[in-house]
Amino acid sequence: MKKTVLGLLVLATGVFIGCQDNASDLPNNQQSKIDMSDFYVHTDEFESKSDKNGDKVCYSMKVLNEQLSKDKNLYKKMYDIEYATRKFIAAKKPSGTGGGKPGNGGGDDGGGDPVGDNLGVINIPVYVHVVYSNSNENISDAQVASQIAVLNDDFRRNNNDANNTPSEFASVAADTEINFTLANTFRYANSRTSWGTNNAVKAEYPPVTPETHMNIWVANIGGGILGYAQFPGGNLATDGIVVSPQYFGTTGYVATPFDGGRTTTHEVGHYLNLRHIWGDGRCNRDDFVADTPSSDRPNYGCPTSAVHCRSNDQFMNYMDYTDDSCMNMFSLGQKERMRALFASGGGRAALAGN
Repeated sequence: MKKTVLGLLVLATGVFIGCQDNASDLPNNQQSKIDMSDFYVHTDEFESKSDKNGDKVCYSMKVLNEQLSKDKNLYKKMYDIEYATRKFIAAKKPSGTGGGKPGNGGGDDGGGDPVGDNLGVINIPVYVHVVYSNSNENISDAQVASQIAVLNDDFRRNNNDANNTPSEFASVAADTEINFTLANTFRYANSRTSWGTNNAVKAEYPPVTPETHMNIWVANIGGGILGYAQFPGGNLATDGIVVSPQYFGTTGYVATPFDGGRTTTHEVGHYLNLRHIWGDGRCNRDDFVADTPSSDRPNYGCPTSAVHCRSNDQFMNYMDYTDDSCMNMFSLGQKERMRALFASGGGRAALAGN
């Protein structure tokens, strides 16, 4: 792992030279805060591990690693998006707030006192592609609607589980001010029984206007995999998220303990540039968010406490791997990271009409 991180830091230094001019429109006291020394893209693959039921939860980081190996331009695209994210956050913060976790490089990631970003409530239009080989997988309109409702409740902190946030983290639990509207549902019958994680379902049924709409494919992935997403910066032809039908929504063809719609909430978090809260590495690997404590592993099931890296894990965060019923929050820092994408010139600005 150390060799990989060192190599990425060397590469990041080279890319940073080409990006320095982008900081020229920031005040001098803000330019020094755009620290990219902790940026990374390749990750350890916790996805190879399963929970107690054999489910492999999220394959987003494995998919990202594969995309990086195939697309030599993706690293720079993701670097530029991260730089713009930190620049936007830095410009909205009073001097001296925010910053990364101690010992993790300390870029201008989310955290500190929240400051208005002048973006207002953001609405994301959604296209859902239901791909089915049997009647169970041809999920109902009611099941689709239940998932959109969960996204709105989770991202606006209106869910019934919000009161279960531990007091330690209640002060940083956030209403992200992001809404979702179902624009259309497309249905495709196909005899294929599993689609894997190589974007085959997207190749068969391409995304519709992915610049301006979030595309979700509801299709059986297979292998016990719940879902995977594409981060900002990836190929538009594969942009969006994929979720197996039994983990999508809260009614109809759903399977415990992932029957609360939080798989989609988690994957949309990746789509909006959030990493797993343990940073997909050891204690010195950051998720670029200051108010999610450092950890070195995912949590499974429904713990009442979890301590790693000498701090309490934020295991109830949507970007961990706990059961749906135990998830209930995004943090203020995560809110800032996601919303920075919608600023003019941001990685997903077109979704919000910017």
